[in-house]
Amino acid sequence: MNIHEYQAKELLKKYKVAVQRGIVADNPDKAVAAAKTLQAETGSKWFVIKSQIHAGGRGKGTIKETGSRGVVLAKNMDEVFEKSKAILGGTLVTLQTGVHGKKVNKVLIAEDVYYPGESEPKEYYISILLDRAKGKPVIMASTEGGMNIEEVAATHPEKIVKEWVDPAIGLQPYQARKIAFSLGLEGTAYKEMLKFVSSLYAAYIGLDASMFEINPMLKTSDNKILAVDGKVNLDDNALFRHPDLEELRDITEEDPLEVEAGKSGLNYVKLDGNVGCMVNGAGLAMATMDIIKLSGGDPANFLDVGGGANAETVEAGFRIILKDPNVKAILINIFGGIVRCDRVANGVVEAYKKVGNIPVPIIVRLQGTNAEEGAKIIKESGLKVYSAILLKEAAQRIKEVLA
Repeated sequence: MNIHEYQAKELLKKYKVAVQRGIVADNPDKAVAAAKTLQAETGSKWFVIKSQIHAGGRGKGTIKETGSRGVVLAKNMDEVFEKSKAILGGTLVTLQTGVHGKKVNKVLIAEDVYYPGESEPKEYYISILLDRAKGKPVIMASTEGGMNIEEVAATHPEKIVKEWVDPAIGLQPYQARKIAFSLGLEGTAYKEMLKFVSSLYAAYIGLDASMFEINPMLKTSDNKILAVDGKVNLDDNALFRHPDLEELRDITEEDPLEVEAGKSGLNYVKLDGNVGCMVNGAGLAMATMDIIKLSGGDPANFLDVGGGANAETVEAGFRIILKDPNVKAILINIFGGIVRCDRVANGVVEAYKKVGNIPVPIIVRLQGTNAEEGAKIIKESGLKVYSAILLKEAAQRIKEVLA
């Protein structure tokens, strides 16, 4: 589960991770009030206005309606008002949002931490995520803060330091020291970095997170180490242990069809093709999408109804797939292992009748227990549903209906 930057920073603060202070606002007047509060508390004269959406590259992104950047600097209260007004309610387009962009409902008014002092501020990168190949969390750090880590990996891989942590014993002091040394820190900044890394790892474990990314992490001019940005992804499978974290979910940032599918217990991901697919099992879904491609179509979605497909789940799947106007046909590919194919076939017929007026052809490929009985039910239904047993047959049917 993704959360907003302002939410991530609040969580990090609970684990004593030093963060850039800020206050969230949903209209220009509240933005000015937030700036005044920060000014009184921190003495900050300038403020950073940061769009709050679930996507990276906000600083380089553009608001469609006004041309404003997604992250801007305001040097006085009038600018806080005008610049937040130019962002709020607008559609921010970044490399990660795609051309459609995302609506900005909130902004974070943050203190200016790039103030002058005894040394120049310096940006770094740090993240923690699970290395599935090694079965361990890995901490990645780089002196190239503010840049996409993929770009750094491609052009300067030697500038990325990786430290794997044994989950049985946790982060060791020597590992934190190794990371701080690798970033060229010394003195007060070095000591601050040790605390930062230790607190960040404690937060990662304590929150059951799947990823932390702090980019940039800043060494200020007076040698403090702060999280200026914060991307936190929480493990959905662990949310039962954190009911308070589940409340942070912002469904306005998610695809409406994926939200609807989740309510019906379906695993759904929207794609850009023209053939909707409904399967039971992720591996079968991959094979189904391959078949669709080989038959000349493009998958319009990934939709896994799970091992217990029935009339209710099939009906919910139909309704979700049909909300995509690009869908020209639907392929249902079910393996009857846990569930019998004849039951699935009856469920398809029942769901078809309930949904009614389905404007696209449906191909049903049933294989496994009682597959022949299932195919017979489909053929004798009198509905615009085509039966197939072999994948080759399903592919041929798709070619025919798309022709």
